[in-house]
Amino acid sequence: MAMARLELSPALPSLRSIAPCGVRSSSFLGDAGAAYLGRGMVSVGRARISRALKVEAKIREIFMPALSSTMTEGKIVSWVKSEGDKLSKGESVVVVESDKADMDVETFYDGFLAAIVVADGEVAPVGAAIGLLAETEEEIAEAKVCFCCCSTPPPPPSPSPAPSSPAPVAAAPSPIASPVAVSTHPASQGGSRVVATPYAKKLAKEYKVDLGAVTGSGPQGRIVASDVEAAAGKAVPVSSQAAAATPSLPALLIPEATEVASAKSSSSPAIITPGTSEPFTGMQAAVARNMVDSLAVPTFRVGYTITTDALDALYKKIKSKGVTMSALLAKATALALAQHPVVNASCKDGKSFTYNSNINIAVAVAIDGGLITPVLQDADKMDIYSLSRKWKELVDKARAKQLQPQEYTTGTFTLSNLGMFGVDRFDAILPPGSGAIMAVGASRPMVVATSNGLFGVKSQMQVNVTADHRIIYGADLAAFLQTLSKIIEDPKDLTL
Repeated sequence: MAMARLELSPALPSLRSIAPCGVRSSSFLGDAGAAYLGRGMVSVGRARISRALKVEAKIREIFMPALSSTMTEGKIVSWVKSEGDKLSKGESVVVVESDKADMDVETFYDGFLAAIVVADGEVAPVGAAIGLLAETEEEIAEAKVCFCCCSTPPPPPSPSPAPSSPAPVAAAPSPIASPVAVSTHPASQGGSRVVATPYAKKLAKEYKVDLGAVTGSGPQGRIVASDVEAAAGKAVPVSSQAAAATPSLPALLIPEATEVASAKSSSSPAIITPGTSEPFTGMQAAVARNMVDSLAVPTFRVGYTITTDALDALYKKIKSKGVTMSALLAKATALALAQHPVVNASCKDGKSFTYNSNINIAVAVAIDGGLITPVLQDADKMDIYSLSRKWKELVDKARAKQLQPQEYTTGTFTLSNLGMFGVDRFDAILPPGSGAIMAVGASRPMVVATSNGLFGVKSQMQVNVTADHRIIYGADLAAFLQTLSKIIEDPKDLTL
C-alpha cells in the first residue's frame, strides 16, 4: 500500500495542537505555520507561552492530508490503530483513500492515539481533524474532553414543551426508573453539546435531522453517519449491504486473455439495485473532473490500419519469458515518439508547449470504481523484458490501489486498449496536460490485396490517435503513425 509520512514542516503540516478549552493559537507553528494559517488552516493549541513565545504542544490533531494535487476530500478506509494504542514515529496510523489510490498515513510523533474523530468508511475534507494524538497515556482522557468541548457548537434550542396538567404523585417515579428517557451520550458534555463526525453533520443537514435528538454509537458516544441515517429512516437496504460485501469485477484493460479470464473467475459482478443513485467515489470524481477539463482543448483524430502478423509472431515467441502485449505496444510507441518529439509534447498553459525530455507511456487501466493510467517511465530506454516486469508490477499495484502519484501522473503519451474485448475501433478522450492519446482496437484476420495483385489474409488492427491541435497537426500524426506501423510490421528493434 502506498505510504505517506506526514510531518509538521513548511512543506506539509500534518499534526496540529489542540487545547482542552478551545484556546486558539498559531504560535507553535512558527513563521511557517502562520503562513499556512493565513491560507485558511486554523490551528487550536494547548499552549504554555513564555516571553520568547515558546509553545509546548502535548495534544495534537491528526488531520486529513492532501495526498494529490487534485484531492479535496478523503475517505477513511480503515484505522490501523485503535484508541489508546501507543504510536511510534514513522508508524502507520490510518489508511486514507485519495482520488486515485489508498495511502498509509504515518505519524511523525511518538504518543498515543487518544481519539478517532472520523470513523472507518466516512469522508472528511482535506485539513479536517480525523483523530487526536496525546503525548502521554495520562493525557488521553484530557484529549477526549478537549475534543468534546471544541468540536461542534451546541445544537439549536428545542422548543419549550407545552404545559400539561400535573401528573399524579404515584406516577412520578416511573420516568426515573426508565433509562430510555435519558438521551444524553458520553461525548455530549452532559447534553449541552453534541459531538458528531463531519460526514454525520453533512448528512444531518441534508436529511434535516436534529443531532440533539440522536444517540451516537461511535467512540465515546460520538454520532456517526449510520446514526443519522437511522434517525432519518435512510438505513442501508439489505441488497446494498450484500453488494458492499460482494467483490466486484476488476476489469483491467490488458490484452492478455489469461489475465482477463483469471480476473473474471476470481470475483463476481457487484449487485446493482435498479432505481438507486450512488455518489461518485474519489476516483470517479477525479476522472469526471479530468473529462470536463479536456473539453477545453481543441482536438482532432487520425486513424491508421497496421498489419500485426510479425508482432503476433514475436509475442508468441517471447511470451513465455514474461513479455506482455501491453509492453510490446508501449515499446513500439515509445520508439516512434523518439523520432517524432512533437507528438510527445504537451501544452498546459495555452500559451506555450513543452518538448518533454522523457518518453513516459501511460496505459489506461479500468479498475473497480474508476480508471487509472499507470506510467511506464522512459519506455524507449528500457528493454522489453524489464518493461514487461515493470508493467506487471504497476498493474498489481493498480489493482491494490497502491500506486504512488508519480506512477500515474507523469505520462507524456497515453495508450488505451480495448482490443481484448473485441472492439474494432474507438476514440479516446485526451487527458488534460498531454499532447496525444492512442486508442488501440483488436487485431483481426482480414482479406487484403497483396502487392503482386493477389488476395491474402493478414492480421490487422485499427489505431486512432486523438491529439491537441494547438501543438500537433495532421501531418505530424500521419508521419508518427507511418513510423509506428513500420516498427510493428518489422519488430526486430523491440527486443534490442
